[in-house]
Amino acid sequence: MSTLTMRGAAAVVGVSELHYRRGEAPAGELRMTLEAILAACSDAGISPRELDGFVSYAGGGHDGAVIGGALGVDDVRWSNMMWGGGGGTVAAAINNAAVAIAAGQAECVVVYRSMAQADTGRLGYAKYHYGPHFLAHGVGSPAQVCALRTQRLLEHDGVPRETMRALVLAAYRHAQNNPTAQGYGKPLDEATYESSRLITEPFHLYDCSRESDGAVALVLVSADRAKSLRPDPAYVLAGAQGAPGGYSSIIDNDDQYATAGFAGAAGRPGVADRLWAAAGLGPDDVDVVQVYENFSGPAVAALIDHGLAPSGPAAGEVLTVDNLTAGVGKLPVNTSGGNIADSFVNGMGLAVEAVRQIRGTSTNPVAHAKTSLFIGGPMAPLVSSTLFAHEDVL
Repeated sequence: MSTLTMRGAAAVVGVSELHYRRGEAPAGELRMTLEAILAACSDAGISPRELDGFVSYAGGGHDGAVIGGALGVDDVRWSNMMWGGGGGTVAAAINNAAVAIAAGQAECVVVYRSMAQADTGRLGYAKYHYGPHFLAHGVGSPAQVCALRTQRLLEHDGVPRETMRALVLAAYRHAQNNPTAQGYGKPLDEATYESSRLITEPFHLYDCSRESDGAVALVLVSADRAKSLRPDPAYVLAGAQGAPGGYSSIIDNDDQYATAGFAGAAGRPGVADRLWAAAGLGPDDVDVVQVYENFSGPAVAALIDHGLAPSGPAAGEVLTVDNLTAGVGKLPVNTSGGNIADSFVNGMGLAVEAVRQIRGTSTNPVAHAKTSLFIGGPMAPLVSSTLFAHEDVL
């Protein structure tokens, strides 16, 4: 009996992203979704009619039947949406598309997400996600939930708070080379970061991600077809999703409270462990990282969970501004500026930047990058990661 594997079975051949300041989108979510998909198909060199699979991270009623009908596709063979709040399964949406292709359920799949404040309101006021368990105790925002876990990471695990600052400053440093980033032309220094207002301890203003209007799309096809479409496809080498037992389901009393949710529990491999096992690689083999930073603290925890940095005080030796900067350090992170300094469309833009690094077209390219890791929303009930790779790695 043969074993089905997604390792290198699919590749991203088309990407696009549209982003605007919050509330300034020129159109609603449906139109922006269609525009982003058309642009991604153009980037891939295919007709949108060839799409037969549709995967969204959240996105309400924009399912395959609606989007496919609007695009005039020939056949809809795969249509689904990833569950989970806080961007936790945004990488899983890409994994889902790769699985569909590997299993022969679809041949040309688009992954997408759109957000417009005029349609869905502000994401940061997401009472629907927290319900009575948090609200009864005065906790009613993503910042408060993640701040509690981050404070534990700092106080109990001994991770220096300066690691959060380093991640933010590196993001703003990258944004200065990215003309489309919202932080472009607005360099951030240590003093300004430290003097910014406190949002909820330990997060200051610049520790918090932006909220943007926009849409993102990525087109995936089989590895064989990818080679005929472009010389630089980004192959999906591995992906994983899930959560350790009890994570978030017991309302912030879980044993892995200070982690980002990627670590294992009770001797079982976690999401990060399964990612590395499927890839046949390890943390030392990663050339560049795009980590979802709803807030800086969860992103630091996610890097630790994936083995890219040690926990405890030693984290401060790895997570420095220079070491996180492309062209300077050994662990370049969020090279477009990330959710914090570039834009935030539920983190899907980070996946586009991960692909650009494999192509060599990032505004902050990592020389000869062969592996590019995309980490979905940390400290969410479910989390996920995707490892992209150059053909040389297969």
